[in-house]
Amino acid sequence: MRDGTARRLSRLHTILFRATGGKVGKRLVANDMLLLTTTGRRSGRPHTVPLLYLRDGNRLVVFASWGGRDVHPEWYLNLLASPEAEVELPGERRRVVAHTVGGVEREVWWRRALAAYDGYATYQGRTDREIPVVELGPASPPNR
Repeated sequence: MRDGTARRLSRLHTILFRATGGKVGKRLVANDMLLLTTTGRRSGRPHTVPLLYLRDGNRLVVFASWGGRDVHPEWYLNLLASPEAEVELPGERRRVVAHTVGGVEREVWWRRALAAYDGYATYQGRTDREIPVVELGPASPPNR
């Protein structure tokens, strides 16, 4: 899929998700979806993208596959520059802090990702870069 087409479909998904409170767009390819809003590393503006996610308690985990392209997706580069973001789930918004998962923990999550959606194996086969696994953990409450 071309980048422009992917971006247009992403915008449509976001609009439908928000307009229906997540009733439309909360599932895709038999998996749960969330909306991730990052801050643009160059523009400083918010950017929202729908992503498949897996859950472990309060932790949400997403995968920076970008369809197997040889570059990381913009949302991931934005998180590297500024790890604070916002997640929208059906009926819920929350502030999160992102970090890239490595080592054994990454392998565990990657196996879970492949079990949830076999397209990730195709994406990894298209690129030499290791697809990042990103944990979106609860943001710390402000100090008072």
